[in-house]
Amino acid sequence: MKIALLDSGIGLLAAAAAVRRLRPDAALVLTSDPDGMPWGPLTSEDIADRALACARAAAAHDPDALIVACNTASVHGLPVIREEFEHAFPVVGTVPAVKPAAAGGGPIAVWATPATTGSDYQRALIRDFADGVEATEVPCPGLADAVERADEAAVDAAIEAAAARTPRDVRAVVLGCTHYELVAERIRAAVQQPGLAPLVLHTSAGAVAAQALRRIGVRPDPGAAMSGDLTVLLSGREAGLPDAALTYAEGRLLASTAPAAQG
Repeated sequence: MKIALLDSGIGLLAAAAAVRRLRPDAALVLTSDPDGMPWGPLTSEDIADRALACARAAAAHDPDALIVACNTASVHGLPVIREEFEHAFPVVGTVPAVKPAAAGGGPIAVWATPATTGSDYQRALIRDFADGVEATEVPCPGLADAVERADEAAVDAAIEAAAARTPRDVRAVVLGCTHYELVAERIRAAVQQPGLAPLVLHTSAGAVAAQALRRIGVRPDPGAAMSGDLTVLLSGREAGLPDAALTYAEGRLLASTAPAAQG
């Protein structure tokens, strides 16, 4: 089987690694858009256009499913991507895990990009799935860009600033940007308060990976023989994993299981 994943940048690594763990025999196609980054400041129409271009690049490799492993692309581009490709293969979007976070009780915080924080989309999620639970929207300016560049100092500064805007009594944090999952434990350490119960982080990578397998009628099989087949498309061009990807455990996992793709 072949699973494609789409993001503006390396935020797709977490979901790709989740697919690799669930089905080591799956071939992976990673399609991103370094030429057009960052997507956040673009208009909704431009984001949809760039996400659709990434999807078309992946579609040329005949995947069995496409994961839109990007919250911004899912908000603005999922309808047009599904309109063009759902007849050919399942398209799975990424939604912040507000519902499971709220089910565990509050208060909760939703960390997201400034463009997503306060958006009608995110507020509707909170209204529909966190009714009666105290939920705080926390904008995280610069964090996704810092993760993309693997700029350690900038990552720490952005996390520290967002943690300062997060209520001290939150029980759970929803990571509303796939890039944030790559630094999840650093976020946990910054938000966790002494003397309180362990903070719960709610991510999306595992859920979207499992959903993609369900959509193509395949069960998880972590013990399957490793495929190692990895195709990386950077604004449509075949390449290796970006250097920044290899600074994260998820990127190193993908690289270690696909040595031929990195030659």
